[in-house]
Amino acid sequence: MLYTPFRYDYVGSFLRPEWLLEARSQRAAGKLGADELKELEDKAITELIGKLKAIGYHVITDGEFRRNSWHLDFMWGFNGVSHRPTKMGLRFHDEAAMLDDTYLSDRISVDTHPFVEHYKFVKAFEDADTVAKQTIPAPAQFLEQMILPANKESTGHYYGKTEDLMEDIAAGYKKVIRDLYDAGCRNIQFDDCSWGFMVDPKALKVFAVDEKGLEAIKEQLLTVNNMAIEGKPEDLKINTHICRGNFHSTWASAGGYDSVAELLFGKENVNAYYLEYDDERSGGFEPLKAVTGDKKVVLGLITSKRPELEDKELIKARIMKASEFVPLDRLCLSPQCGFASCECGNKLTEEEQWAKLKLVKEIAEEVWG
Repeated sequence: MLYTPFRYDYVGSFLRPEWLLEARSQRAAGKLGADELKELEDKAITELIGKLKAIGYHVITDGEFRRNSWHLDFMWGFNGVSHRPTKMGLRFHDEAAMLDDTYLSDRISVDTHPFVEHYKFVKAFEDADTVAKQTIPAPAQFLEQMILPANKESTGHYYGKTEDLMEDIAAGYKKVIRDLYDAGCRNIQFDDCSWGFMVDPKALKVFAVDEKGLEAIKEQLLTVNNMAIEGKPEDLKINTHICRGNFHSTWASAGGYDSVAELLFGKENVNAYYLEYDDERSGGFEPLKAVTGDKKVVLGLITSKRPELEDKELIKARIMKASEFVPLDRLCLSPQCGFASCECGNKLTEEEQWAKLKLVKEIAEEVWG
């Protein structure tokens, strides 16, 4: 069995082909049937996996081609979660992400999550050199969505205590994780922007809390992630990706890992961290000294937000700098995030996307052999 992360790796989402975006638009308008859309999605994912194998990557995903966004579609697969078109959107640095408002309409539970079937399709393409991984938003991301001030009223209607909400989220994740495992999945990735918001200077305002309240939320984020992981099979790897927002080449939050390092790197029970490190908003590498045990760190030094290729020697130098805090043999390299966390994608072409991945591979092979 192959396990992630690999020396050269990636986060998970890819730019959708224009013809697939058009098909999904037609489906939303009622002009295309569900079966017809699935057939086109299958075709696009098959082509994506072929390209990943052709350039020598050892991990495959569906590129999140069946999703509107990296996290909300997963939440919509739970009972008790509703959504509606947004009027305000989520404010990013340069524009608002007009993603559906997502909130509770009942207590949370899950039956058969559609992502399990999505995984089965990708797993069929595994071979001796490649393994499928399933990306899902972290339990902390789910929790954060429901405790934001905008959702305080709807969440409070069904949950008097945040601890009860955490119990139901964790139970739902355990069910999905077990179903994925039974389908043959041994590599799951939690995608988690919640920590990025925790370190942002605007965090107190965003969550309408004081410093003590923010520290309590940090503890809740750590706890709900570990609750979901607890009891997982030994041969299942759960890694996490931490970033600060990735929408149409813009970002949502900023701040180094310093104030969350002891909790996140020291106490979260994951096997590896995929970390955003493509610009100054992520701070320095010193917080990595808090990484415990034999956990691996995937350095997101190549940006997925801009088409320009990074200088190879500069990236190598940054890897060496990071190795002062985590041994080189526990480091890997990847883009800082996906290329299309939402359907619209980042502002680069598919050709530029593949050039980025080829660069990651070239640098990794020159550093680690």
